[in-house]
This record gives sequence, structure tokens and C-alpha cells, in this order.
Amino acid sequence: MSLINRQQSPSLRQGFRLQWEPRQDCHVLLYPEGMIKLNNSAGQILDLVDGRRSVAVIIDLLSACFPGEPDIDLDVLAFLEVAHAQFWIE
Repeated sequence: MSLINRQQSPSLRQGFRLQWEPRQDCHVLLYPEGMIKLNNSAGQILDLVDGRRSVAVIIDLLSACFPGEPDIDLDVLAFLEVAHAQFWIE
């Protein structure tokens, strides 16, 4: 059973900040103990995680940006599961 559902509105965990890092040419997730370099997809998903948008809205926005991308909803849900398990989001 998934811990993430489409009605939830996830947010970055307190103390975490997402930003674009030009020197790395990617999004990074900063936290007190360090930094996590994110791939393009992870950065795009986390950029939409704001505590107000539901998972369903995040999926809809990404589906509109990438029409025809198969199973984007499953990919977003899977990534959010990982982000939750890593304590990046709540």
C-alpha cells in the first residue's frame, strides 16, 4: 500500500530547500548536513511540491508539460514515495 495518495499536498521537510545550482547545472536539495544533487525529473517534481498543490495537481501539471509520456503518474508517485522515505518531504 502506498503512503502517498493523490489527495495529499506534500511539502519539503523543515530545514530543506530546493534551488537551482548553476555550477552543477541541476537542482539541488539543501539541508543542514549537506546537499543532494537531483536529476532533472526529480528537480521538476520537487519544484512543484509546495504544501498547497495536491499530488493529483502535480501529476496534471507534469502531464501537461510532457504529453504522451507513458505512466507519468506512476513515476511521480514512485518518486514521491522515495522522497518521503528519505525524509525529504512530509
